[in-house]
Amino acid sequence: MLDLMLWLLGFQLMGEALTCALGWPLPGPVLGLLLLFVALWLRRGVPATLQRETPRFLGHMSLLFIPAGGALVAYAPLLRSHGGQLALILLASSLITLLVTGGLLKLLLRRRLQ
Repeated sequence: MLDLMLWLLGFQLMGEALTCALGWPLPGPVLGLLLLFVALWLRRGVPATLQRETPRFLGHMSLLFIPAGGALVAYAPLLRSHGGQLALILLASSLITLLVTGGLLKLLLRRRLQ
């Protein structure tokens, strides 16, 4: 699992460094994830250690919700005043993401069958 953590943290660090150095208004972990995708794409595959360890790592993803729960308590007044707007934004962005992902999957499957 150490290999997996090194891959993830390494690419997150690269993303953070690039966004700070270039002044881009993009979260470093998002850029790091894009860099990881490009690296795996250029490599034309996922290393065996990552394939083996990823399912075990995903089993512990619920631990990442602990900081989010703490933030809900810390920002309770803000959520009370703007909770409806935030809920609407989350709903709209989730729906847009679902529609774009479904449309892209449909397009790629159609191209694959040709």
